[in-house]
Amino acid sequence: MSQIFHRSTNTLSRVSIYAAVFVLAGLTWVLMALDRSPYTTKQGIVLRQPVPFSHEHHVAGLGLDCRYCHTSVETSSFAGMPPTATCMNCHKLIWADSDMLEPVRASLRDDRPIVWTRVHDLPDFAYFDHSIHVAKGIGCVSCHGRVDQMPLMRQAAPLQMEWCLECHRHPEAHVRPRSEVFNLNWAAADQASLGPRLVKEYGIRSVRDLTSCSTCHR
Repeated sequence: MSQIFHRSTNTLSRVSIYAAVFVLAGLTWVLMALDRSPYTTKQGIVLRQPVPFSHEHHVAGLGLDCRYCHTSVETSSFAGMPPTATCMNCHKLIWADSDMLEPVRASLRDDRPIVWTRVHDLPDFAYFDHSIHVAKGIGCVSCHGRVDQMPLMRQAAPLQMEWCLECHRHPEAHVRPRSEVFNLNWAAADQASLGPRLVKEYGIRSVRDLTSCSTCHR
């Protein structure tokens, strides 16, 4: 019986199999890179807001404490967004006629809240509680970055699971005195000795508990 396929077919088959392996590996790498890119995570991207609010101006320039606007951060899972009345405490006197602040005045006039674009938007299947992190000595800057240096708010961290787990595996590297949680400029003189002591003092759970699925997925 004569040979059906040319002898080169065997070589082509081997090359095709090897090429398929490399192609699949390349596609996997591309998908993983895309998953970690700002296109997916929104890290570092400034989103359009109804009012171009500057944390740099209000925090670094005017010295406002985080809790002046985010009033429920110490007692609730949600940090809270300030009502329009909070903004108007100052802006009924300062820049009261600014065109840029017309959405704020309209919000107060029409009794309708300003619809801000959420910057730090975790998926619904991930549970995050601001109050427990504050109570355990985790500073705002650990997740939100140096907002006092942001003319426009952006997401400083990727907020992906592996990023959260890195902190949960090593809480001693991030914990700080509770009195310094809202101090964006604070830095420990010796975190290596301070961290483990605060972990014990604040009763931070074991790494096994902190990395348990049920801790963040409920």
